[in-house]
Amino acid sequence: MSLDDEGWVPEACTLPTAERPLRVAEFDDLFTTALRGQTRLSSTAARWEFAAGSAAVVRDLIERESGCCSFFTFLISATDDAVLVDVRVPVGHEAVLDGLTDRAGHRGTVR
Repeated sequence: MSLDDEGWVPEACTLPTAERPLRVAEFDDLFTTALRGQTRLSSTAARWEFAAGSAAVVRDLIERESGCCSFFTFLISATDDAVLVDVRVPVGHEAVLDGLTDRAGHRGTVR
């Protein structure tokens, strides 16, 4: 599956199909411009570290993503230096997290 293949987006996602490429592009932009680190905590959990100045964009995107993909659990915390996002998916949705972490790793400063 290529990074441009959205086959990892599950049927449980209620975002209209026509809007999915736009949402993926928003994540790509955030990963490219603000991602400072990524840690895979387990097969169902990851942590992203974003630049401190990205808090408003991170919160907006995560809020909208939570609205259409209820299987995600996001926990956002901030320090003076960073915005941290812990993301979890239930067993059975690992491919979704794999897709996002792969995109982040290829677009963010984490290589």
